Amino acid sequence: MLVKIDGITNKEFSKDNNLFLKFLRENTCSGKVTPEVEVFKGAELSRETFHWVMSTFDTDRDFEKVDQVGWDLKNYLSNPVVLWSHDYSIPAIGVAKNVKADMSLEGDIVFNDKDFDEFGWSIGQRVKAGVLSCGSVGFRVDEVEFLDAADRECDLIFRKQELLEFSICCVPSNPFANVKLTKSQKKGSPLSFYDRICAGLQARA
Repeated sequence: MLVKIDGITNKEFSKDNNLFLKFLRENTCSGKVTPEVEVFKGAELSRETFHWVMSTFDTDRDFEKVDQVGWDLKNYLSNPVVLWSHDYSIPAIGVAKNVKADMSLEGDIVFNDKDFDEFGWSIGQRVKAGVLSCGSVGFRVDEVEFLDAADRECDLIFRKQELLEFSICCVPSNPFANVKLTKSQKKGSPLSFYDRICAGLQARA
């Protein structure tokens, strides 16, 4: 974070949020900041992460299951793209980190910054606001098991598959592939004094 007071960069405020918060409290009257304060948030601060359950072993809307033990993540981990609705024609809107497959396939989604990808950033804002909460995996099938019993739970089970991409979408095949928002990320969560001040400053900029 870079902080400028009356056009002059204050390195101490940039390093210590508590010091900056103290300054704002001492120089704010009825919600208005008296000096000219400019706040520039860098990529590390602006790129919020969202933990996502990307796939489960539940029967999906296509009457299929995906075996979570069968995920091949090797290639995906070297190119962990997050797309919008499986659209390969536009650049990725973010990346996935800490992707692991155990009882379910999960990872942390990081959306692109607004300064170079307003669309990708806006999808992240919709996720944060609760407007979008679902995702969908794109994969290459390596091994499948067909179920023929009359009382079967589904038609088939994908036993081995290579993860190609993960997409944010409106209506997924697997309704259990959802984002898990933290308490502070949930819509309507109270903002701290520091966040409210910064939001107000950015809105007036």
